[in-house]
Formats: sequence, C-alpha cells, structure tokens
Amino acid sequence: MDTHALRPAPTRDPAWLGRVFWVGACLVLLWPLFVATEFRPWILIEEKNLQVTGQFLAGFLPPAVGAEFLWMVARESWRTVAMATVGMTLALVIAIPMTLASARTLSISALSGRMARAPFAVRQGIRWALIVLRSVPELVWALVFVRVVGLGPTAGVLAIALTYGGMLGKVYGEILESGEAHVTETLLRNGSSRLQAFFYGLLPQNAAELTSYTVYRWECAIRSSVILGFVGAGGLGQQLDNSMKMFNGGEVLTMLAVFVALVALADRVSAGLRRALG
Repeated sequence: MDTHALRPAPTRDPAWLGRVFWVGACLVLLWPLFVATEFRPWILIEEKNLQVTGQFLAGFLPPAVGAEFLWMVARESWRTVAMATVGMTLALVIAIPMTLASARTLSISALSGRMARAPFAVRQGIRWALIVLRSVPELVWALVFVRVVGLGPTAGVLAIALTYGGMLGKVYGEILESGEAHVTETLLRNGSSRLQAFFYGLLPQNAAELTSYTVYRWECAIRSSVILGFVGAGGLGQQLDNSMKMFNGGEVLTMLAVFVALVALADRVSAGLRRALG
C-alpha cells in the first residue's frame, strides 16, 4: 500500500516560516537605508500635497499642437536621435578595439593556461581605462565639453561616446568571455589570427546578444541625449528645459509624448533585430 497517498494535503505552505524569516531580515537590513534617504511615501497622499499635484498636472493640458511648434519638435527630435546615434557610433569605435585587446578568450599566451606578464598588464590597463570611462557620468562629461566646445550637440555626442564606450567595452568583454570558447581556442591553436578567431569563432555564437545589448544602449543614449540637453547639449532636452522654465505645460506634455514614441521605436528596432538574428 502506498502510504504517501494516505497523507492529508498540507493546509499551509511548508516553507512559509523560512520566507517570513528572510523577508523580515531584508526589512531589517533595508530599514537604515530608508531612514538615510528620508523615504516617506505617505506624504504623497496628504490632502495639501494631492491638491498641489492636481494643479501641477492640470497645467499640462491641453497639449501644444501648433504647426510651428510641432515642426520645431520634429527638428529637435531628429537632432536628438542623431546625437545618440553618432555618440553610439563613436562609442563603438572606442569599445570594439578595447574589447578585442582585453578579452582573455582572444589571448594567444593564455592558451597555455596562464597569460604572459606583458599581455596581462596590457589587458588590465585597458580594463582600468574602461572603468574610468564608464565611472564618469555622461552628464559630467557634457558639462566639461560644453566648456570646451561650447553649447550644442557636439558636447552631447562626445559625452555619450566616452561613457558608453566604457560601458560597451565592459559588457562586450563579459559576453565574449562567458560564451563557449572551444572553437576560438581551436582556431588560435591552428594559427588563425585574433581577428579570424573573433569573426569565425566568437562573433557567430554571440552576435544576437551583442546586437541586443548595443540597441538597448542606443535606446539609453536617446534618453541620455534628452537629459544632456538640460546642460546645453542641444536637442529635444534643451527645448524641454526651456518650456519647463517658462511653465508651459502643454509644450512639455507634447515633447514627453514624442520622447516616449522615440523610446518605443528603439524597442521595436531591438525586437526586430533579435528576431532577424535568432
């Protein structure tokens, strides 16, 4: 007789005690962080604050739809996309060579099990350079370049190129090193160059992931381009800043809607490329 079939079904989750314990432990650990940030979300539903919020949101209606204004928004949106695209292109120019030079998977000396001292030092130096590039926010780079090259999209392009070059180089290296390296090692052992090993070994199996992350970063660059406009880097962000300073909520709402459309378009491009490479 199967004794398991005679056992009554449990009336409660047998793991509930452990879950309660870990939830309580997380709350205890997070509580000092909530205190440090003065996080008090209940003030949002106070009557006075709800009234102020309602008045603020009412100022965004109706959205601005004048022909001259829409033409300006279209022009600045195109400039924003151009800023993000050129910045990403320069970021790729920075990231790809640094990734190929720092990836352990493409190191010939590492085939013996331990990388030689000189290549290891070069690899670590490149990785530290990538850390420096991505550690400085693009907003800080933009403030620097606005002082150097003046107001306009050039400062935004350079800021995106440096910060995103560091980000792309780091993640590209992690993607290449986390994949299957057998084919690449075989090519290197049989006399192939590093570029050949990359194009015929690493790239085919990692192309979809690399492309997906690149398009995602392009989407992030569009958002960054809008933010950089607040410090004088041009584009839709600068016009958004001007409208906010003039308390013109209708124009702000229209530009925010266009911004959402740009991000949605980038998401569709990313999905299409993933399907094409899948």
